[in-house]
Amino acid sequence: MNALRRLIESHAFESAITALVLANALTLGLETSPELMARFGHFLHWADQFLLGLFVLELVAKLLVYRRDFFREPWRIFDLGVIAISIVPATESISILRALRVIRIFRLISAVPSMRRVVGGLFSALPGMGSIFLLLGLVFYVSSVAATKLFAADFPDLFGSIATSAFTLFQVMTLEGWTSEVVRPVMALHPLAWVFFIPFIVATSFTVLNLFIGIIVSSMQAEHEIPTQHAQDKMAEEQRQILDELRALRREVAMIRAEGRSTPAEVLG
Repeated sequence: MNALRRLIESHAFESAITALVLANALTLGLETSPELMARFGHFLHWADQFLLGLFVLELVAKLLVYRRDFFREPWRIFDLGVIAISIVPATESISILRALRVIRIFRLISAVPSMRRVVGGLFSALPGMGSIFLLLGLVFYVSSVAATKLFAADFPDLFGSIATSAFTLFQVMTLEGWTSEVVRPVMALHPLAWVFFIPFIVATSFTVLNLFIGIIVSSMQAEHEIPTQHAQDKMAEEQRQILDELRALRREVAMIRAEGRSTPAEVLG
């Protein structure tokens, strides 16, 4: 069992699993080509099943090694869920499971440490992003109500209801055709409409969205600093152990010296 643990925790094993996931991604992509499926469909299906079997063996090995600790690691549970979906046979009623085989490619996230840190940073940013979502939702609601009251009569297709106004304002926020499709037609009838749209763009596109980016960058930076902090803590612990051993050695040397000084006096006495 110890040999199996050393194997699955080795760098070579992780590299091999990453290569297998990439190979599986290639086979799943090739299956979308009718020409290739007509010529090599049997081989591609066999390769997909063979790779799936290897992934199942990998999970079984980890279950044997880690036992209950297997479920304490979120990424192992993620891998288990992905492979479980792939194992379930697809029928006419649940044919979507055949297409869901492609999510096996997401195993690259758990196989590559740097990608795991990126996803970890995104998840750690969710609490801060929740407050910004609420702020953005508040801005959108107030702006949608105002836009509906101001422009619904003349532009019902763009601002006929709160939902329609919110969708139009989302287009404005993304800056996709906002001048030619939204703002300029509105300003043709309401010349002062820019007083509404410009502050909205500044508040959403340039302020709130940049807050999203700032929180995500901060979280990812903190996530990337975690291994460094662990290394520093480990180094500090090793230094403390060395200092403790040096102090113990110093006490032993002092005791030997004390015994050496007292022995001649005892002999003379």
